[in-house]
Amino acid sequence: MHPAILIHGPTASGKTALAIEVAKRLNGEVINADSMQVYRDLKVISARPDEEEMAGVPHHLFGHIDAADRYSTGEWLEEARAHIRSLQKQNKRAVIVGGTGLYLLALTQGLSSIPPVPEDIRAEVRDIADAEGAEGLRARLAPHDPDTAERLGTGDKQRLARAYEVWLATGRPITDFHTERQPPVLLDREWIGFALTPPRSKLYQKIDRRFEGMLMQGAMAEARALIERDLDPELPAMKAHGMPWLAAFARGEISAELAAENAKRDSRRYAKRQFTWIGRQFPFWPRIPGTEMNDRMRVILALYREIDREVAADYS
Repeated sequence: MHPAILIHGPTASGKTALAIEVAKRLNGEVINADSMQVYRDLKVISARPDEEEMAGVPHHLFGHIDAADRYSTGEWLEEARAHIRSLQKQNKRAVIVGGTGLYLLALTQGLSSIPPVPEDIRAEVRDIADAEGAEGLRARLAPHDPDTAERLGTGDKQRLARAYEVWLATGRPITDFHTERQPPVLLDREWIGFALTPPRSKLYQKIDRRFEGMLMQGAMAEARALIERDLDPELPAMKAHGMPWLAAFARGEISAELAAENAKRDSRRYAKRQFTWIGRQFPFWPRIPGTEMNDRMRVILALYREIDREVAADYS
């Protein structure tokens, strides 16, 4: 059995190109771990690899979900599990790449066993969040889950909403479920993870240039096609980075310049949060600060071949 290779990093850090090159060099196949690249309607906006980029390397879990669907971490985990097990049986290497840290955390540490929240409760909490904001959510949550309410403060409306809807659906604080994890798909020595940490100033410049390129490649057409479907604006696909601002421009609410600037700003802020996630959740993953493909490949191949030999010896 060959250990899986996990590649994480902030948006626009070059994860996809690196994963494809690793797969080519090590007889592997690429599995997507980006929560927006699963949506078939977001090819340009999510920077999903195109046919030319993917040529010669099988790719899995890219563009297979409709934008009208809510795709959960649990669903991704089960699909990723099936592909990983299939590749193991074929004596191939799974190269798992994406910027959704929660996917990779669930893969290697297990997933909290939070029951599905009924759609009517989700809708109720969304209405509360719109009407009362983070402060209102925190006030409602505090009597039932004071630890989470205190920890989150009023700085994270999305996570406050999640904690409150879990309490409404289950009558239990969300932290109760954090200790009830399903076993991880990949156990120790069945994987090695790498975190790309390029210089932030260069990354932010690349984010800006990439969004401008997306506009030239049809991002606005994608946004208009989704708007025409009259989908719930709270769906994950409708909240993809850049999508809300493109939608606002399409509706005539803001200028094209403001839409582009706000979309770039949000992407830069997202990259900053991803750096923070890497530091907190993946402190022991080898860091790759360089940006050149050859340098990145040198680090990955050296460390991977070492652990691959050790695992082969264990299984011999």
